[in-house]
Amino acid sequence: MRLPEFSRSQWRVLTTLMLVNFVNYVDRQVIFSMFPAIRRDFSLTYAQLGYLAAAFTVVLSLSTFPLGVLADRFSRRSVISAGVLFWSGATFLSGLAGSFRSLLAARALVGVGEAAYTPAGAAVLSATFPREVRARVQGSCDLGMFAGGATGIAIGGMMAESFGWRAAFFLVGVPGLLLGLSALRLPEPLRERPKEQMRVRELFRVPAYLAILVAGWFACFAGYTYVAWGPDLIQEQKGFSAREAGLALGLTVVLGGALGIAVGAYLSDRIARLWPWGRALIIPVGFVLGAPTIFIALHTNAKIVFLFFFGMGAFFMSWYHGPLTATIHDLIPPSGHATALGLYYLFVNLFAMALAPLIVGRAADRYGLITALHIPIVSQLIAGVCFGIVVLSIRRHGLQHPVLSRHWNGGHILPSLAAAEPDVSGI
Repeated sequence: MRLPEFSRSQWRVLTTLMLVNFVNYVDRQVIFSMFPAIRRDFSLTYAQLGYLAAAFTVVLSLSTFPLGVLADRFSRRSVISAGVLFWSGATFLSGLAGSFRSLLAARALVGVGEAAYTPAGAAVLSATFPREVRARVQGSCDLGMFAGGATGIAIGGMMAESFGWRAAFFLVGVPGLLLGLSALRLPEPLRERPKEQMRVRELFRVPAYLAILVAGWFACFAGYTYVAWGPDLIQEQKGFSAREAGLALGLTVVLGGALGIAVGAYLSDRIARLWPWGRALIIPVGFVLGAPTIFIALHTNAKIVFLFFFGMGAFFMSWYHGPLTATIHDLIPPSGHATALGLYYLFVNLFAMALAPLIVGRAADRYGLITALHIPIVSQLIAGVCFGIVVLSIRRHGLQHPVLSRHWNGGHILPSLAAAEPDVSGI
């Protein structure tokens, strides 16, 4: 199956979720390029800025798992729509914040809405498209993540310089309200109710899934640190203005990240044809290759050199996005897709992404920002090692671990949207 051979329903699902993911990351990351302006307005330290990122992430973490379970039990389409509407309203309210505490509260509420989308959206994609293109479809949706993140950074920098940081929140909050309503029109893939609901504790008996949780901790710690402190780095340490920082970093991240997602997803699906563990193999390679490029970017004073090597770092690190979700869905029966991904995000968001801005922010207050940014470089190398353990676990136990055998046999998704699709062996 080639991409143009997808059905109209499949294209509609993919396009809608790409746009939702785009707005998701615009709203999520717009604040980072406004950190310098917010810090000046409220007289904040680096550590206090870290709390803005942490508040969002903690609420996102605590909400993702229960909303993932809800999506597996009820309508995934309704969960997605409600989430988009909620986070868009909270983003708009962020622009009305009159104090640091009120801004902190508004950003925390954004996390509730965004928690509803990710597990449910990924589960809808896996239910709609054949397994053979799973990494590429998930990766295609993640292109919206990188494009949205880069757009958010660019909009934040430009709006903060021209109209003030509050105007940026007003601008990016509105499109999500329209998308939230359009998500109600997504097709709901038919699902056969399993005879027995999967229990969360069963997931902890799958060694490869446990290894993914640990590997994801280090990966997300590194990635979120670069996202949170990248705009501040290039404004305060590399000599970019707020407008230059938003445009330059936005273009660098979107080009490097989008190309990396495409390459990683393609390689993952291709290698998966050769070995059951092949889909996850590409992930540690990307993390190891990306570490030296980030190191070079940190220690150069030339703007062009910095952008090139930082973009290369984004390229290699983004290899893992499509393969990660696809690997989790390969390991877990369809009836538990949203639950497994929700648990993953609960773990990595709460214990990695929530801590990353705080830990690195405190290190930056004490040792300087460039020195502090060596922490995520080490973290991504450890992530590479841990993802290697994922590969070894799959080689030993296979993709369908015996502990979940009864769920594989009795809880399959009915092939609703994918049933009429042609054979995918030639993709």
